[in-house]
Amino acid sequence: MMNFREAIIVFFKGMGMGAANVVPGVSGGTIALITGIFERLIDAIKSFNLKALKLLLKFKIKDFLTHIDFWFLASLFLGVGVAIISVAKLFEFMFENYPIYIWAFFFGLVLASVYFVGKQISKWDFSTILSFIVGTAAAVAISVLNPASENSSMYYLFLCGIIAACSMILPGLSGSFVLILLGNYQLVMIDAVTKMDLEILLPVVIGALVGILGFSYLLSWVFKKFRNQTIGLLTGFVLGSVMILWPWKNQILAEFGNKTKLVGYNWYLPEINSEFFIATAVIVVGVLTIWLMEKYAGQVKTKEEEKK
Repeated sequence: MMNFREAIIVFFKGMGMGAANVVPGVSGGTIALITGIFERLIDAIKSFNLKALKLLLKFKIKDFLTHIDFWFLASLFLGVGVAIISVAKLFEFMFENYPIYIWAFFFGLVLASVYFVGKQISKWDFSTILSFIVGTAAAVAISVLNPASENSSMYYLFLCGIIAACSMILPGLSGSFVLILLGNYQLVMIDAVTKMDLEILLPVVIGALVGILGFSYLLSWVFKKFRNQTIGLLTGFVLGSVMILWPWKNQILAEFGNKTKLVGYNWYLPEINSEFFIATAVIVVGVLTIWLMEKYAGQVKTKEEEKK
């Protein structure tokens, strides 16, 4: 069982994941990877298996909680939930009033992540380099796709939940951006979350649970069997996703009936003015945030190894 200090640390890492998943282009899986909890998260998720069901049916509650790493998951997803509910409102305000600065912060955050994720690769051989190139190309291709139209059908929301959940735990691939491509980002992450519209949220949550359980098995196996190649692919995903976060861009909007939909961005180079210098400073803050997280995670890991 985790002690209180460990639970608080995991809670804040969960908040980082939750906040990241609200922002189009930022991956909660990236935060999990750079804070050192990615493999534990995947292993905990895939522990919901027949053994867990048997323990539960036999009322061996303590063994069941240990088997699924319950306190880790509870602390983590509590942080994710708190961040999504609170940060969604903050980001709605920021995107409406200071879009360049909020994009700049996440641009710095993800840009620094490329280095810290990539440095976990122990050997850069041909297959790892190829995986990195494929990951980068895939993320860039995804970022320039045109979004679908908004759809509030229960079955489509369920599908959105499955696809978005898989992308949320995959570093470098943003669950929120996938929702943009599926046409339902505004409907789910802004409107439904801020209003707690269960008619919209329940199908998405159920789909997310189905998707995350199934995908965790595949991801865990690939991560353990082809570690360097997998991290190379994920590093490419992270690098490719930086494009969508470039702070200086204009939205391309299109009218569909009585709805206005985001269909892409026009990127441009900034003018050298006060806004540019403030945005640059915010990018640096984003980079330093990741550096401090990595440094702190390294210190915690060293202390844990010393205890052993």
